[in-house]
Amino acid sequence: MTERIIPVADLRYLHAVPHIPDILTPATGLLSDTLSRPLRDLRISVTDRCNFRCVYCMPKEVFDTSYQFLPHSSLLSFEEITRIAKIFIAHGVEKIRLTGGEPLLRKNIEKLIEMLAVLTTVDGKPLDLTMTTNASLLGKKAQSLKDAGLKRVTVSLDSLDDATFKRMNDVDFPVTDVLDGIAVASQVGLGPIKVNMVVKGGMNDQEIVPMARHFKGSDVILRFIEYMDVGASNGWKMDEVIPSAEVVRRISESMPLEVVDANYTGETAERWRYADGSGEIGVISSVTQAFCSDCNRARLSTEGKLFTCLFATGGHDLRALLRNGHSDAEITSAVSHLWAKRDDRYSELRTINTEGLSRSDRKVEMSYIGG
Repeated sequence: MTERIIPVADLRYLHAVPHIPDILTPATGLLSDTLSRPLRDLRISVTDRCNFRCVYCMPKEVFDTSYQFLPHSSLLSFEEITRIAKIFIAHGVEKIRLTGGEPLLRKNIEKLIEMLAVLTTVDGKPLDLTMTTNASLLGKKAQSLKDAGLKRVTVSLDSLDDATFKRMNDVDFPVTDVLDGIAVASQVGLGPIKVNMVVKGGMNDQEIVPMARHFKGSDVILRFIEYMDVGASNGWKMDEVIPSAEVVRRISESMPLEVVDANYTGETAERWRYADGSGEIGVISSVTQAFCSDCNRARLSTEGKLFTCLFATGGHDLRALLRNGHSDAEITSAVSHLWAKRDDRYSELRTINTEGLSRSDRKVEMSYIGG
């Protein structure tokens, strides 16, 4: 049998230091890009490490014991993260999501949450501070996260069947421990809790209906995500994508659904509720129904690279600006300049040329900048 070689686009060091305009531009909270999309959502990766080896994100063939993760000195400090967060909030960000890797592996993460939780939007409203986690440590940390000021959590869970779940996380982690973590998070008030299921054809699509049935009638909002071509390590193939329309069809056969209006402009999930009023689900159709037209999200890697698209091929080094002594006014102006030039719409282009685009671009890994 021939050895499988997986090309990995390790883009940690592929970046450009942002240009600081000669005339500084102050933040107005009304920043928009070339497609008139505002900046409202900042996703911050706090670690590139994870204790799972999910086959669609950090497969063992790539992220093995010899894989070199970033040294601690490369990571943004909590003070640096908070400083950047303030700059983005001044530009109009209302929501910050902490991601990874697995964010609960970052030591003293509660301290960062405390620092971010006191920030307010340009309108003086509380910041929507959330976290995405695999829930492996959530049961132990839920109360301290809530006490620190975290508003809610999103949990990644791809199956209720223990054998399937262990095959997907590839570290033999039991599904019962994830469910226990969700229960504790609900008890301490980290809700509404959302559960994200990445659906990969031939691997866990048989779990669509069981997952829906399990969370129906609870206070958990289950969301199904189309398997995406993020990075190069997951060996993405279009024929492994289960379209969201098929997900909705399968569920509706036994549990009728009706569409619900979006909560806000730029919401990634299309909302559906059960016709009997017993809760809702969401579908995220980033492959079959691109939502680039109102994407308002920016992403910050664990060592300070700014990415203006989940499918980007390079980042902008904000850490260099921080550590080279630039002022907040200068960094604010640099961010304004970057976002004003933003024209990313990868998913829309992929819809036009799926196979050609997905194979030709070497995109950043999801494990590096979070989902």
